Amino acid sequence: MKKITTLAILAAMMLGMLVGCGNTDPTPETNTTENTETEAMTQTYQAVPNQLFPTSHDAWVGDVMPMSDGKELKLYYLYDTDHNGPLYHPIWLFTTDNLYEYQDMGLAVNYGPDLDAPDSAIGTGCVMQDQQGKYHCFYTGHNDTAPSKGMDKECVMHAVSDDGLSWTKVPEDTFYAPDHYSSDDFRDPQVFWNEEAGCYWLIIAARDEKLGGIVARYRSDDLKTWELMDPLYAPNKQYMLECPDLFKMGDKYFLLYSWDCVTYYAVSDSINGPFVQAEDPVLASDGFSFYAAKTAELNGTRYLCGWIGRKFEHTDAGSYSWAGTMMNHELVLLEEGKLGVREPHTYSDYFTQDKAITAVDTQGEAETIEGGFRVSSGDKKTVSLVNFGQREPVFMLETDVTFTKEGFLGFCFGKDREYNKYSGMVVDAKYDALHFEGSVLSRMAYVDPLVKTYYDLEPGETYHLKLVMENEIATLYIDDAKVLCVRVYKAMDGGDIGIFAVNTEATFTNMTLRIPGE
Repeated sequence: MKKITTLAILAAMMLGMLVGCGNTDPTPETNTTENTETEAMTQTYQAVPNQLFPTSHDAWVGDVMPMSDGKELKLYYLYDTDHNGPLYHPIWLFTTDNLYEYQDMGLAVNYGPDLDAPDSAIGTGCVMQDQQGKYHCFYTGHNDTAPSKGMDKECVMHAVSDDGLSWTKVPEDTFYAPDHYSSDDFRDPQVFWNEEAGCYWLIIAARDEKLGGIVARYRSDDLKTWELMDPLYAPNKQYMLECPDLFKMGDKYFLLYSWDCVTYYAVSDSINGPFVQAEDPVLASDGFSFYAAKTAELNGTRYLCGWIGRKFEHTDAGSYSWAGTMMNHELVLLEEGKLGVREPHTYSDYFTQDKAITAVDTQGEAETIEGGFRVSSGDKKTVSLVNFGQREPVFMLETDVTFTKEGFLGFCFGKDREYNKYSGMVVDAKYDALHFEGSVLSRMAYVDPLVKTYYDLEPGETYHLKLVMENEIATLYIDDAKVLCVRVYKAMDGGDIGIFAVNTEATFTNMTLRIPGE
């Protein structure tokens, strides 16, 4: 697989580079045709309240702890703000039964009462039901001042509930890392009933003094006392394997874990392991653009639940920070031992109104053909595109695409017909990746991606793309296998949307655009 060479560029340096190089960008020649009568040109853009990608008022979604009661998904999460106090990260709750309508249920489990509490801050955990149907929340107790007092920074804590809404903490069930594990890195428990073993298992992100980052494993008969077992997974790679999540699809067991600002997965034939990292272990994009993903199953479908990071500066070139907006994908079993990801299939009940797709302007070699559009560029300095006019605030756009040689193609966004300043969500056949630079299309060949995910691409083959957008948040799925998740601020406030090609000829066919029904 071809790889992109990624430079360790800080966001501030990247933004400064883009501004500093703004007057030296090669400006493509423009061949524009106008159609001022189209609906896309005359509609008025207005942002909408987030519905597909929820977050609470004046707050951000941290790590998600999904579970299903058979009727709906309960999406517990760490509640983060831009003004956290010394006590922070209570657990809040969204619920949904369709993945496009969410109910904000508010506070579930609060942090401790003072700075001496082991959960003066709360870290990730899980919510599950025992064999009798009672709800249990196992979560990370985190205390920043504990080490200065000779105490462990992190521990596992327990709360119980009859309805999943009102919780009672059980402080006597608190337990800490064993001697050979780091007391500062003992977090993110997941608890479940292991049918094969006939007991409950607890897996947790830990750090062994010899093995480094591991997924540790405990067993229990009563959810109160826990017996340490051998580690479930110890790859000797990452510092930590955060937010572990173990589940079965088909005949394989899959283990999710997160580090390096990305979520990975490993595979095993047995719940006991050994687990081996998948050949292509990343389903979504990197750089905190989708992180800390865990899963839950509803009505026979397993969903991958995480968050897209926020940006303190609303610029396409800025980096993502921890916590942001909830984002849920649907998991797909592509073949034995290999996972894929797509939009939730329930979106078909949400995006029910068809909209016409019309070429408003073109640049370079771009034309309308039967059943779609053809866009061609002969070199990496030339951007050719078709502009569809002002975008809808919420939409799902599908298309098949083929291309003639290794180059760049995809969807582009901008304002005021300044084509040399458009940003793009890129399908990159040269480096086998989906990526987003946050810079202008004309500089695509000269800057490293801001976020990316790898995918094998070959000239002459046909690929199916699905672009889902709500306000500035965009998810680009390819072949129900991978997803690129980004925030595109050039798509806001009346920005246009189009398709483009650089250094290749791309043909887009079978294109449909749907918005939510009235």
